[in-house]
Amino acid sequence: MELRTYWRILIRRWWLVVIPVLVVLAYTGLTYSPPLTAYQVAMRFSAGTTPAGLSTDYDRYYPWLTSEYIANGLADVAETGAFAQAVATRLDEEHNLEIPASAIQGAIVTDNAQSILVIYLTWADADQAQAVGEAIALELTTSGATYLPQLEGLDPALHQLDQPVPTPLPPGLRAKFLGPAVRVGLALAAGIGLALLWHYLDPTIRQAEEVEDLGLDVVGKIPRK
Repeated sequence: MELRTYWRILIRRWWLVVIPVLVVLAYTGLTYSPPLTAYQVAMRFSAGTTPAGLSTDYDRYYPWLTSEYIANGLADVAETGAFAQAVATRLDEEHNLEIPASAIQGAIVTDNAQSILVIYLTWADADQAQAVGEAIALELTTSGATYLPQLEGLDPALHQLDQPVPTPLPPGLRAKFLGPAVRVGLALAAGIGLALLWHYLDPTIRQAEEVEDLGLDVVGKIPRK
């Protein structure tokens, strides 16, 4: 079947295509609510150790190298379930906030470069974001040896450089329009499917080509008025 044949079918039953789209648009307009503003906390931590040995100048390379390992290791630790559970425990004990560890783990993203560890926390509530950020910072700076035994005796291995200040993140275009666009697209697909199904079940012959497809010869046509 050629594309123009499909086009004729859809034009003939355009109302079947349009009705589902109009219904979805009306429903979306009545129930739509803009996405909530999220908040992000970004904190940087410097990693480092005290130079060891007789010559601090000669041995300075090794503390620098160690600091890179500390930043890398704790960046991975901060995304684990064990770390999230420890933060959740701190929140419960110190802030009386009961937040699932899974929610905390899913909200943390880490990065590190040149001995600097960066923690990104995205949260829906500004006050809770600050509380969670404070618990994360305290857990990292005071309990590093719990996760990496190599840090035992290094007090502290991390130095907090930024306070957990929540910054609003306005929802992007994707968050605003992706849901409605998907619903309208599905409604359009459903309407096209209904039109094609109706054509398949309709026994009426409207085109000479349909007669020829049945193996019959067309001897004449009645023109439209």
